[in-house]
Amino acid sequence: MSSKLKATYGVLGALVVAGVAAWIYQLVNGLGVTGMNNGVSWGLYITCFMFFVGLSAGGLIVASSASVFHIAEYKKVALPAVICSTVCICLAGMFVLIDMGGIQRVWRIVIGPNPTSPLLWDVCVITCYLIINIVYLVFMCSKKPGAADKVAIVSRFALPVAILVHSVTAWIFGLQMAKDWYSAIMAPIFVASAMDSGLALLLLALMGLNKSGLFKVENKLISSLAGLLAVCIAVDAFFIGCECLTMAYPGAKGAEALAVMAGGVTAPFFWIEIIGGLIIPFCLMAFAKNRANMKLVGLASVLVVVGVFCKRVWLLFTSFYEFNIDGAPGVISGSSAARGASGMDLWALLGTYAPTWVEIVVVLGVVALGVLAFIVLSRKLLTGHQA
Repeated sequence: MSSKLKATYGVLGALVVAGVAAWIYQLVNGLGVTGMNNGVSWGLYITCFMFFVGLSAGGLIVASSASVFHIAEYKKVALPAVICSTVCICLAGMFVLIDMGGIQRVWRIVIGPNPTSPLLWDVCVITCYLIINIVYLVFMCSKKPGAADKVAIVSRFALPVAILVHSVTAWIFGLQMAKDWYSAIMAPIFVASAMDSGLALLLLALMGLNKSGLFKVENKLISSLAGLLAVCIAVDAFFIGCECLTMAYPGAKGAEALAVMAGGVTAPFFWIEIIGGLIIPFCLMAFAKNRANMKLVGLASVLVVVGVFCKRVWLLFTSFYEFNIDGAPGVISGSSAARGASGMDLWALLGTYAPTWVEIVVVLGVVALGVLAFIVLSRKLLTGHQA
């Protein structure tokens, strides 16, 4: 093991330990230490949950499509794509458990499920999705006769489930009567962003594996995937454009939410996603000459991943800009002791949110764990392979 790899393991391990310590602190002191409250009940954890589900779904869609549609070139990168997908879906599930606060009560999902809740649908489909990923990995790495046929069979289940997993995640929001969420186009937007972000992550992973010598990939194949990325970006931009046009049309109910997205507190994330995550990478990848330049492909991929993360931010928090329950002039926020000491009216407070050090350290720890898992799995499963 090289000294550089040892240093990487050391840094990632330290981040994981710090994340676990911050999570234990959260368990002891409650979710209030994250900055979330009654007014803003979802924060950075759910943002990351949406983000990593998309990254995972995008990777598996690419891998399974290669077998379903017999795209021989893409079959060469199916194994690292499935590794990325498996790691990302595990991280997504971890963020849900962390966000629950009382993780010791997770067993109640089994004894008291609510079939009408999209949250239950998501638990079920993510569990099935993880199982399919693991089975896919086992068959792809198997050297037994008939393993290739089993991969082809699994891929036919993996493709619809990969699309479904991000659709169900979208319905958690799209079926809520809230500004910027209640929309039939939410699932297509989520699937489109999963395709471009998942493919962008795969490109970054392939370039990293290629540089490390673990998995050799021809530049021609990366250029081909970059062309597919340009198509996915265009589809994603089209869906967002459709949604924004519907919201902006005179008399539309979404005009207020669009105003917050484009010029309010979530505007920086909206414009970073539109300009940095869609327009610039599309312009870069639309030309064959640029797709042959690995540095430009890497830059475009980074911009897409950052842009989709920003999309998750503005999508989540725009609907928390105003309180979603009518009737009361505000919402109770903070501890009862603080309210008593200040003498403030019980209904005078509307909660605001900003990520605290606890959330940030936990997120960094989870991401570090994912990177560590990807490195270990890649070294174990990809050594000696070539695309």
